[in-house]
Amino acid sequence: MLRVLVADDQDLFRGGFAMILDAHDDITVVGEAADGAEAVAKAVELQPDVVLMDIRMPGVDGVEATAQVCRRTDAKVLVLTMYDVDEYVYDALRAGASGFLLKDVRRDDLVRAVRLVAGGESLLAPAITRRLIAEFVGRGRARPRLRQRLGELTDREMDTLRLLARGRSNAEIAADLVVTEHTVKSHVSNLLTKLDLRDRAQAVVFAYESGLVVAGDQETPRADRG
Repeated sequence: MLRVLVADDQDLFRGGFAMILDAHDDITVVGEAADGAEAVAKAVELQPDVVLMDIRMPGVDGVEATAQVCRRTDAKVLVLTMYDVDEYVYDALRAGASGFLLKDVRRDDLVRAVRLVAGGESLLAPAITRRLIAEFVGRGRARPRLRQRLGELTDREMDTLRLLARGRSNAEIAADLVVTEHTVKSHVSNLLTKLDLRDRAQAVVFAYESGLVVAGDQETPRADRG
């Protein structure tokens, strides 16, 4: 049973999301929060698997709440926003969020998203993510010093990170690199550990901020490398 906490300062959204999720046998909403501070407190108390977090809330906003939840619990955070290019979402991804959804998300997509992030996947639509990251990295957010940390990765781990940042699944990465999915999972696990990243979503942000991947770049790593 997946345990979910829903945090949103608007009663209508909060109640609606909770009702949709509770209608499924494998999901239970263990609590609701009306602001970021309450979301953090309840996440620590209730230890949910997933926190559905509104990004814009009064007081402690969704970005800071996400950072605290990721720091103090093992919960995955899925942020909600009204806009597909939103600086708050970018900051939440850097803070540890596993993905984001627009608030007008379809019921089935909401449920699928919760299941995906609970299972350890990230939820980042490639087209939206590239636009989002390009928007804010392009404003001087890029951090060239991160490039030095790429030296800790093997060639194969670097290739895996490039493809992961372009939205490829493990199966697609395996096909591109002509290796098994098990090998790809090992590469992903190793690169997350070496770069001290929480999950695939943070790896995507790292790939863009370090300059390893540039929005619009379609280069595909060669399968015959090292």
